[in-house]
Amino acid sequence: MIAAAALLAATSMLAKILGNGLYGPALHPLQVSAGRFAFAFAALVVIAPMMKLRFDKETPYRWHFVRSTLGWLGVTCTFAAAARMPLAEATAISFLSPICTMIFAIPFLGEKVGPVRWSAAAISLVGALILIRPGTDAFQFAAILALGAALLIGLEMAVVKRLSGGEPAIRILFINNAFGATVSITAATFVWVPPSGDQWMLLIVLGLIMVTAQSCFIQAMKAADASFAVPFFYTTLIFAAIYDFGLFGVIPEMLSWIGAAVIIAGALFLAYRERQLAKRAAASRTPT
Repeated sequence: MIAAAALLAATSMLAKILGNGLYGPALHPLQVSAGRFAFAFAALVVIAPMMKLRFDKETPYRWHFVRSTLGWLGVTCTFAAAARMPLAEATAISFLSPICTMIFAIPFLGEKVGPVRWSAAAISLVGALILIRPGTDAFQFAAILALGAALLIGLEMAVVKRLSGGEPAIRILFINNAFGATVSITAATFVWVPPSGDQWMLLIVLGLIMVTAQSCFIQAMKAADASFAVPFFYTTLIFAAIYDFGLFGVIPEMLSWIGAAVIIAGALFLAYRERQLAKRAAASRTPT
């Protein structure tokens, strides 16, 4: 999970490099997300036969398309935010996605949310307001993009929950990146700027890193309970801050760290509550 966190932070770093035009013309977020999906899909085309990927008539392609569209929009907003604000702040706001998943699970999955879970959501929302700081000079539109990314990815995860009941992980990954590549490349044609040779290499690396991060995340979730593995994913914030400082010399403000800490506290509180509920459910199924 820590490897997934380090790699995911690296994708935001690469998006920031490409979006700021350090090695050629500044690339539009739509073009960056097209590279991310296209080269991730190319890697999966090679890997899929080894994983014995199979399709059948029961495959819920409609839900796969919905998930992939949400993921493409979420990734595009993430890359746009990363190019325009400190990586640590953009990453911290993205940690609202588990809270968003919880909220969207009510209408989509019929889940019930009690006062403890709503309290966790409220805590994280306070942290987001500290980071976004609406109505002050510190407010920036990029923070709204990051918040939009969290909402979209949270909704995507609710759809993934619906899919994961009967869909193998490799099929979810393959269809997601196939749809994502098709949609993102189509959208990128409207803002296309010829990348430099260095930028082509960075786009290839971006796609390969992203699919590796996804694989690490899935393996971590298989190897341990989500309540144990997910908290380690919040090290993404540390890696993002390190990358941003090393490459751009950006040091997050103290208030930004406070906001990030509050968001993570709310997310960890939610993870703890999920673990308690899982234990109770397991105990109720145990024969007396």
